[in-house]
Amino acid sequence: MANEKSGKETGAPTGGPNQEATGQPKIVWDDSDMRSAYANVANVAGGREEIVLLFGMNQAWQAGQEEIKVKLSDRIVLSPFAAKRLAVLLNNVLKNYESQYGKLEVIARRPEGATVQ
Repeated sequence: MANEKSGKETGAPTGGPNQEATGQPKIVWDDSDMRSAYANVANVAGGREEIVLLFGMNQAWQAGQEEIKVKLSDRIVLSPFAAKRLAVLLNNVLKNYESQYGKLEVIARRPEGATVQ
């Protein structure tokens, strides 16, 4: 990421070596106002015009609880096109991770009573 105020760049991808030859603008990542958050729970909902990502923290620390409280902290709203690009990027990052550290086994389960929009 780059900080425009200081002029520093971190080496984040900017479009590849042929960027200037194709006439594409250079991407400069400005992280001067960025904040970081940790989430151990994520959910996704969507409709025709937008995809909504919800992030939060699982507040259940004991097994066997009847109710699990997830404290939501962040909501990201994306166009379907931006969501598709994000899905491709995440898929590529996870493929690289698994090739380096081994396959991740994840079972996605929908909680009882949960609905999908």
